[in-house]
Amino acid sequence: MIGLIVIVTVGLCLAMAGAWVIQRRLGNAGWADVVWAFATGTAGMAYALTPTGDWRPGPRAWLAAGMAAAWSAPLGWRLALRTAAARSEDARYGAFRLEWGAAFEPKLFVFLQAQALVSAVLALSMLIAARNPAPGLRASDFAAAAILAIAVAGEGLADSQLRIFKTWPANAKAICDVGLWSWSRHPNYFFEWIGWFAWPLLAIDPFGRWPLGWIAFIAPTLMFVLLRFVSGVPPTEAAMARSRGAAFAAYQARVSAFFLLPPRSTSAAA
Repeated sequence: MIGLIVIVTVGLCLAMAGAWVIQRRLGNAGWADVVWAFATGTAGMAYALTPTGDWRPGPRAWLAAGMAAAWSAPLGWRLALRTAAARSEDARYGAFRLEWGAAFEPKLFVFLQAQALVSAVLALSMLIAARNPAPGLRASDFAAAAILAIAVAGEGLADSQLRIFKTWPANAKAICDVGLWSWSRHPNYFFEWIGWFAWPLLAIDPFGRWPLGWIAFIAPTLMFVLLRFVSGVPPTEAAMARSRGAAFAAYQARVSAFFLLPPRSTSAAA
């Protein structure tokens, strides 16, 4: 199994190196996110379905592979459509261009390789889940699939609401505060995080026959830290604060930064 982990990790690093080449040629770093989504899903499917030693994929492994595909395919497709249609680069990468200046390209290469290593860690949760030796499919396995389905649908709905909002010319410089965006400033990130709880639910065996299953909790933990405090919310909000000023500050004061919560009228949202 160690050999498989090495191969998948190297493959992810190569995929993100390719993403760096693509974004440089097209002049839009948003394409790196498209490659990341498809590459991470492919890594999960490879972990779920590649035979190693005496192990062969069973029903849970096939379910895990289907879940990896059901997560990565719509996410990658939405990101591709959004990047292709965008008139400007994603706010996060735009912020990095301003911050890094002439060193943007080499620093972005390092950043994307770090993303590859993050993907390698996330994909390990898929590996552990797929190889849970518990016999047959359990109620918790179907619950894991349901959680992922809800997360994918919620993220898709948030992206759709934002896209429709932006199609109205009057909203060109406005802040989307309708639908899910009136309850969270980043509902797409919130649902992306929720989806990663599917893997520990698939991996954990409450009877103790698969103690490695608890390691799968690293996926939602790592994803929360990254989205909330590193590469998700902070650079996006920094760019919004620069471009929207007081209007964005007012939005921040009434709408939760991450979790879906009823909007506040006065005190700042946490």
